[in-house]
Amino acid sequence: MMQGAATTAGLLTEIDHVAVAVRDLPAAMDFYANAFGALVVHRETIASDAVEEALVAVAQSYIQLITPTSEDSPVARYIERRGEGLHHVGYRVANCAEALEAVRATGARLVDQVPRPGSRGTTVAFVHPAGAFGTLIELVEE
Repeated sequence: MMQGAATTAGLLTEIDHVAVAVRDLPAAMDFYANAFGALVVHRETIASDAVEEALVAVAQSYIQLITPTSEDSPVARYIERRGEGLHHVGYRVANCAEALEAVRATGARLVDQVPRPGSRGTTVAFVHPAGAFGTLIELVEE
């Protein structure tokens, strides 16, 4: 068994969302509607992250289309460096604080040291890609 595996077993309950960084949110929303018949079920501006999001429902999960609301936001910098595309994966957890502590115990690098408010009334915390094999991970408690 890998070190830390027993500590985190079972904490991820399902995929909450896959986030895609885009420059033009209306165009991305139109693409999903026209190509897949997938409609936006929630829109929100998250001031603390300087993004606007549109959630497209896929079964019990979402595609989270995100666009920066300021030129110096992390998502704006991401698009500038890497272009549009996959930004992060959000995993649902029953308890965000507990899941974050379990990840911290493995020695992984964290973006958030404590959980914080997320969109649609969730509680979230991010795990840095350097601590997660190159993938930015968001822990999401509904």
